[in-house]
Amino acid sequence: MTRGRVAVTGATGFLGRHLVRTLAGDGWDVRILARRETDGLWPGLAVEAVRGALDQPEALRRLCEGAAAVVHGAGLIKARTRAAFYAANAAGAGGVAEAARDVAPDAAFVLVSSLAAREPSLSDYAGSKREGEAAVRGVLGERFTIARPPAVYGPGDVETLALFKAAAKSPVLPVLSPAARIALIHVADAARQIATMAQGGLTGRTVTLSDARPEGYGWSDIMSAAAEAVGRPPRQVRVPGALIRGLALGAGLFGDPPMFTPGKARELLHPDWTVAPEERWADAPAPRFNLKTGFADTVNWYRQEGWL
Repeated sequence: MTRGRVAVTGATGFLGRHLVRTLAGDGWDVRILARRETDGLWPGLAVEAVRGALDQPEALRRLCEGAAAVVHGAGLIKARTRAAFYAANAAGAGGVAEAARDVAPDAAFVLVSSLAAREPSLSDYAGSKREGEAAVRGVLGERFTIARPPAVYGPGDVETLALFKAAAKSPVLPVLSPAARIALIHVADAARQIATMAQGGLTGRTVTLSDARPEGYGWSDIMSAAAEAVGRPPRQVRVPGALIRGLALGAGLFGDPPMFTPGKARELLHPDWTVAPEERWADAPAPRFNLKTGFADTVNWYRQEGWL
């Protein structure tokens, strides 16, 4: 049984690749926006690709035409300038919403934002994600759903690979503020929750995703779980915030846009990335992974693929 066509942006990214598989497994005919060939990304799945980018309105219209649901997950997590963040994460979101409004006015629309959007003053990334929410709302009113994932990890994630490499090789692991709490979710669980949103029923809501612990984890919990996943003793050292901020100032002076920036340091040092009761989705699909099993699954994949 098919649910109809779902249009997806950001499909070739970390979360997007898992989301496409989940949507296809749910019976959707998946059409994606892609800037390059996607052969081999989803073996055995018939995924239709529209060549184009977020700044190409005609490509966005072709993507959304005839869709019963639109999931906009594309965006930048690192960039050298504020303008680049806002062009992708704010203007891009508005452009997809306009295309959906014009050629798929009855489609369910899910915007994959970020928990960082709750604190837009922390970084250009956070501000641009918040502005993306506003841009979509300006086009669609309340006829869309916002999904705000917290930190997402799992098989295929390049960004958190450094954590597990450190856990495997470093004599100590850093612990930031002992009072800070961070919500987390395994990528498979995030994909399942977003795919369920695409079925409709949450219009007008902003929902923060999480595993079974919306109250989050402390840095010590995270480092201990990472060490256990790689089979090393969990030795930890407290790292002052001033050192984190100083390291961020020196990062990325040359080469590609860095992930670790002053804005990212402010995000890392923010004390409250928990999911408040009013942000939760009571009927969300139950997560399959907790921190221990999720980290173990991630490390197993890294090792199978030769990443770790």
